Amino acid sequence: MDPHSSPEHDWALETLAIRAGHDRTHEQEHAEPIFPTSSFVYGSAAEAARKFSGEEPGNVYSRFTNPTVRTFERRLAALEGGERCVATSSGMSAILATVLALLEAGDEIVASRSLFGSTVSLFDKYLGKFGITTRYVELSDLAAWEAAITPATRLLFAETPSNPLSEVVDIAALAEISHRHGAWLAIDNCFLTPSLQRPLALGADLVIHSATKYLDGQGRAVGGAVVGRDKELEEIFGVVRTCGPCLSPFNAWIFTKGLETLTLRMRAHCDNAQRLSEWLEAHPAVSRVYYSGLPSHPQHALAARQQQGFGAVLGFEVEGGREAAWSVIDATRLLSITGNLGDVKTTITHPATTTHGRLSDDQKAIAGIHEGLIRVAVGLEAIDDIRADLARGLDALI
Repeated sequence: MDPHSSPEHDWALETLAIRAGHDRTHEQEHAEPIFPTSSFVYGSAAEAARKFSGEEPGNVYSRFTNPTVRTFERRLAALEGGERCVATSSGMSAILATVLALLEAGDEIVASRSLFGSTVSLFDKYLGKFGITTRYVELSDLAAWEAAITPATRLLFAETPSNPLSEVVDIAALAEISHRHGAWLAIDNCFLTPSLQRPLALGADLVIHSATKYLDGQGRAVGGAVVGRDKELEEIFGVVRTCGPCLSPFNAWIFTKGLETLTLRMRAHCDNAQRLSEWLEAHPAVSRVYYSGLPSHPQHALAARQQQGFGAVLGFEVEGGREAAWSVIDATRLLSITGNLGDVKTTITHPATTTHGRLSDDQKAIAGIHEGLIRVAVGLEAIDDIRADLARGLDALI
């Protein structure tokens, strides 16, 4: 590896995001290249045999070895402080590959109730049919996590902050519980990114990303990643190699370029979100705001301690249930009505009928997904324009 791109250098996060992981080719390019190839050519049959067997490092097939994907993996691993990263085709495939690699029939997962709806469906509907059981607990209740663990528990899984209520768990304390019981701790870090939170440094074993979100930052591509120790990541790599949920070189290139501005973007996202949350909390049509940057948030002090910022996703509730929430959403002219997040463009959605729409009514109630809840992923537009767009619908509720 080019010594000027080595993650082992004692560089700041901003520098790693721009420089880490790139091996310059003989062309001496400055920007990272894209290798849109399915296969690679060898000088001899003997060389091919050595590379296929793993005796000699090198590219074999782009399903599991591609220089562009490798650059993204190295850079993200450097940012998260992990030994290794394995990129995948989506955030959901990153979770699936992790579970397939590390768990087997009869094993158990303990997860927070505050999970993305598709993650709950994956755990219950699909992994459940193969004999992997999941128990759900309140995210911030460490005693509940401990009580839910059995001798069969192999994995603890949490999103922190949660989607869309910004709940937070003490990662270091949860890691201690997990390791005391011989289980892995996986943290979904896509809401904060390594610019604002580094779970591995707090004791987590694995970090999960939907790279589709802030790692890209502009809503251009779908992808995922897992970061952690080489031992566990080798098993996860085996799933990607064999089962094929791999990241395309083009998408890997987009994510690599997105990382270059990650810290700058996240700071600006946080600033806009803080100002919007304070404005919402003072608006008479809003009954409650969920954002850990507010002193009124129950885990505000914890979030301030373990995070370097509070992120860009917030939730707020209005009286009048679905009808009122939809009226606020439909009154917007600037905000994008979409379930995605992590974009420079502010997005707005009704979680109960979109991101968490496949959950049962009981599951929604337990997770705090009420009909009057609206989620906003605050983008980088002028804050005055974002506020004015939301005011159109909120003022009509007064």
